[in-house]
Amino acid sequence: MLLFVGLGNPGAKYAHNRHNIGFMAVDEIARRHGFAPWRRRFQGETAEGTLDGERVVLLRPTTFMNESGHAVQEAASFFKLGISEITVFQDELELPPGKVRIKIGGGIAGHNGLRSISAHIGNDYRRVRLGIGHPGVKELVHGHVLSDFAKSDRPWVEALCEAVADNAGLLVTARDSTFQNKVHLAMQAKGFFDKEDEGKE
Repeated sequence: MLLFVGLGNPGAKYAHNRHNIGFMAVDEIARRHGFAPWRRRFQGETAEGTLDGERVVLLRPTTFMNESGHAVQEAASFFKLGISEITVFQDELELPPGKVRIKIGGGIAGHNGLRSISAHIGNDYRRVRLGIGHPGVKELVHGHVLSDFAKSDRPWVEALCEAVADNAGLLVTARDSTFQNKVHLAMQAKGFFDKEDEGKE
């Protein structure tokens, strides 16, 4: 059994923020794979289903981002999951919009959701980093992540979430590089990346 955690802030005010792309990704996994309805528990909301023959619990913390670790710790304790069985879907400033990279452990780069999770369960969980781009200067970062995606962004955001959901079974079997490649190719096929972009950060 695995726990897939989407990061975001709760409530309609934040629903379309760049910071909430983790919520958007797990929502799409639930939709595309026929997961059970969301229900409230563990200071969050969970939906259960199966990916590639493995039971998966999706979790959206309903605390604010900087308290996400409470929900993750509660769910992990309840299901008796080790840190290697937890995957976190997060927004990533340091990747161009629509790019995806996976890493295990490493720094948190100022991400308050990751900071909270690492404080509660340790640092060596897997992160699915969903690129939202950087506003260019540090002073604009807060406003950038807590602003809604522009209307012009919505096609790539939807395409990215669909590609992540379509290939989520690869994460179950730890085929991380294959997952990255498949998502990239799906985005490329829809015209979001040029061929020469492949492999670039």
